[in-house]
Amino acid sequence: MRYLNLGILAHVDAGKTSLTERLLHAAGIIDEIGSVDRGTTRTDSLELERRRGITIKAAVTAFPLGETAAVNLIDTPGHPDFIAEVERTLGVLDGVVLVVSAVEGVQAQTRVLMRAVRRLGLPTVLFVNKVDRRGADPERVLGELSAKLTPAAFPMGTVTRPGTSEARFVSEVPELRRLGLWSQLAADSRRGSVHPVFFGSAITGAGTAELLAGLEDLLPRSAEDVSAKPAGRVFKVERGAAGERIAYVRMFSGALRTRDRLPSGRITGISVLSAAEGEPVATDAVAAGQIGIVRGLAKVRIGDRLGGSATADDASVHFAPPTLETVVEPGDSAARGSMFAALTQLAEQDPLIGLRYDKARAETSLSLYGEVQKEVIQTTLAEDYGVAVRFRETTPICVERVLGTGEALDVIKVGDNPFLATVGLRVGPAPLGAGVSIGLEIELGSLPPAFLTAVEEAVRTTLASGLHGWEVPDAAIVITRTGYWARQSHAHGTFDKSMSSTAGDFRALTPLVLMEALAKAGTEVCEPMHRFRLELPAALLGTALPVLATFRAVPASTTVTGEAAVLEGIVPAARVHGLGQRIPGLTGGEGVLESVFDHFAPVSGAVVPERARWDANPTDRKEYLMRVQRGV
Repeated sequence: MRYLNLGILAHVDAGKTSLTERLLHAAGIIDEIGSVDRGTTRTDSLELERRRGITIKAAVTAFPLGETAAVNLIDTPGHPDFIAEVERTLGVLDGVVLVVSAVEGVQAQTRVLMRAVRRLGLPTVLFVNKVDRRGADPERVLGELSAKLTPAAFPMGTVTRPGTSEARFVSEVPELRRLGLWSQLAADSRRGSVHPVFFGSAITGAGTAELLAGLEDLLPRSAEDVSAKPAGRVFKVERGAAGERIAYVRMFSGALRTRDRLPSGRITGISVLSAAEGEPVATDAVAAGQIGIVRGLAKVRIGDRLGGSATADDASVHFAPPTLETVVEPGDSAARGSMFAALTQLAEQDPLIGLRYDKARAETSLSLYGEVQKEVIQTTLAEDYGVAVRFRETTPICVERVLGTGEALDVIKVGDNPFLATVGLRVGPAPLGAGVSIGLEIELGSLPPAFLTAVEEAVRTTLASGLHGWEVPDAAIVITRTGYWARQSHAHGTFDKSMSSTAGDFRALTPLVLMEALAKAGTEVCEPMHRFRLELPAALLGTALPVLATFRAVPASTTVTGEAAVLEGIVPAARVHGLGQRIPGLTGGEGVLESVFDHFAPVSGAVVPERARWDANPTDRKEYLMRVQRGV
């Protein structure tokens, strides 16, 4: 049997989970369609998801597709605060159904998702949902799809009586077949060069049968390469009843079997999704094209490659990183250890939470995408772990950019250098997005490999906190000089640390040299900026512009069409939440604000934001030497 690993993606409230329910019902997997409002859907299994009516965690189910294929269906979150769940999912898919509301049309998250799937070259079918809703305008939305998402949007039919409960999808597939165009359209769709557009309603069922039938021809099936070397990718990790790790693995080739030994542990159990029942069933192996639920891998983490190298699973998605952070504190100080243990488990399931602990201040901070994510974490800690927490004010995560060039050198036993190591470094700026590069001006072989590795690792670790405590993501580092004392022993043959350099000497000295060079080069703190789009009545433009200015939102363009206006521009990430709260009252409930991370910009104003350091503070040489030498 061949498999279609299919992702359902959408902006929040476009009807993604309802469509999943309708497809499962049409395929005979469920007898009754669940309701998001009543919390009875198959894929929103978390109690918190059911209460809030949103998808928080990616969920997997299955159903048959024709007589020789099966769909592994992954329902992903639509709210931008949980974009990390979507990012992990895209790398394991064969194809995508992107859901768009026929009322709201193309929204901010819709554009983000479409850019991602096009960048990956994922074959994508579009489904315009809610054609039965009042205000539905399929023709307008089709125009938006072509203008804002892809010029290759190809309508598969038309809608009669849109905006009413009698709305129906009239398929043009039979005509395409009669004209001999279907096979070429299907081939182009499977390559991702054309994006077929279906219309319908997940609530009434209009158009969903046609969508289901179209998936057979329009999206590709995974290759059945079970004889090759096993290669898979972990896209989800959760905890079992006994606290054990359970890994969700997409296999790209070969097979993994019970009792196989991997670097992350020994497989003790495997389940795969049954297309006949939509539920996991125990088995001895998970093969190419399948999604397996694997137990026994005690050290497994999200993103791990299991087995050899793969192809499709190596693709990068590159969603924007979290731009906000907050300090989390236990309601009871005695629960600090329990809180950190619980957050560690949550970080295993969502690495972009960015758990960070400052020993000196006994503070734990988290990286976040937004306030909804913070509320979900707070509720999860209270209900699943019994730990009540409170959060400090959310602040933006800044970065530091290197401004110039600086050099520094520390020589063995010269001055107050207590380490048996000589390290010279030069720091310079690097292009945006280039990352940290480390070059050499020393002769190859002049430094033992272990010592060179220690310097390189220390450089990358230290740049997590620059002169003002923020990460330095882009920098050109050059190792200009090194020196060491060769291994020495006493007459009786015992190694003498006081006479011989170790990797630890280089690891401890490098941060001091690096931060001195960085101080000479100078850095500039940059804050995250979001691109915003505000739709509002044109009559309120004069009222809205001064309010936008108070949130440091700078409009770049204004478009007025009849009685409606659209403002687009840039706003600091730190002001997005507050601006969003003002819009309903400002516009009488008619304004719609969308925003997405765009870039980092230098912080304006006299006050430069500082971030508390988590390390031994190599910017203060005296304090650093005292703490490192005492092992603090």
